[in-house]
Amino acid sequence: MLLSLISVTVTLWVSWAHGQETTCDPPTIANGLYVPERTSYRLGERITYQCKNGFYHSAPGNTSKCTNRGWRPPPRCTFKPCEYPEIKHGKLLRARREYFPLAVGQWYYYSCDDNYMTPTDRPWGYITCTRDRWSPEVPCLRKCVFNYLENGHYPRHEQKYLQGQSIRVTCHPGYSLPNQQTTMTCTENGWSPPPKCIHAEHCDMPLFENATAIITGKAFRPNDTLDYKCLDGYETRDGNTKGSMVCGKDGWSRLPSCFKSAEKCGPPPAVANGDITSFPLTAYPPGSRVEYQCQAYYELQGPKYATCSDAKWSETPKCLDPCIISEEMLNKNNLRLKGKEDKKYYAKTGEIIKFMCKSGHDTVTSRQSFQATCREGTVELPRCK
Repeated sequence: MLLSLISVTVTLWVSWAHGQETTCDPPTIANGLYVPERTSYRLGERITYQCKNGFYHSAPGNTSKCTNRGWRPPPRCTFKPCEYPEIKHGKLLRARREYFPLAVGQWYYYSCDDNYMTPTDRPWGYITCTRDRWSPEVPCLRKCVFNYLENGHYPRHEQKYLQGQSIRVTCHPGYSLPNQQTTMTCTENGWSPPPKCIHAEHCDMPLFENATAIITGKAFRPNDTLDYKCLDGYETRDGNTKGSMVCGKDGWSRLPSCFKSAEKCGPPPAVANGDITSFPLTAYPPGSRVEYQCQAYYELQGPKYATCSDAKWSETPKCLDPCIISEEMLNKNNLRLKGKEDKKYYAKTGEIIKFMCKSGHDTVTSRQSFQATCREGTVELPRCK
């Protein structure tokens, strides 16, 4: 009797389902065309679609089938996908070449080799497929350690710098860096110049760029002053057209620097939920660089530094929204935070949040859903009943 009742119920359900969904409406494919074109399609019928230049199929193949759940796979045309990225001085984590190309917005974790770090000053990070390229463009930056300076003063404790960062050094009296330089810069190949001060008993005539010396000489003794003036249309960092430099035991006090007035930049671009770490100025000469930081719980994505060049600032970073888990959200899904208090909780992008069911409640969603990842302010919560 029970088996007969089940059989009748299944037959009626199947008949109802077929009566409810026997055709598919014509699909709408943005940036794509398909054949054959009809006013309706029966279950099992297929279409073949092509994408316009610059767009690609979002699923393998270029066909879609009419099913009782609609078109499967959904026919869509997306922007050019990203091919397998080459992480110079690093590698992708848990990624295989056969899973590429990727659509815009997808991302992968990666790690950097020894002596290299991500732009966020961590040994690992994530790289995202954008419309133009992979971001960050330079995933792994060289890490330089400053703990020794031959014939000069070095810190008591080692200091670490990332590629592109500079440090001002002080040599012992009578010594200087090559060409009377006073700073070392961390490059992809290490410190430039190397951390070594060489003997300097006098100052040679420096090489001028965009400036000329008012008086000239072959050699200058310590405490001698050399005046210079900028070429027409150029000025110093302070906005003057003239400057001076002093020969010291360490070499020239500072090399002349004149820049085109028209190449100066205004204040650095504003970043939502972030700001620069230095006091803002009204004008910046070419080559100036500022550092950005995000507010608490916001995750910095993109270049940490912006540089002034040709009156424009280079690309600025973004501050990604955190995920906010409230008590109301937890109570609605009968959840608790694993290992944390059940109060409002903030999680950065990329952070894994662990959940558990409240006492007396059972899981509804999969076990994997109880370890959710925050992605730019959005997190998919599991459910318990």
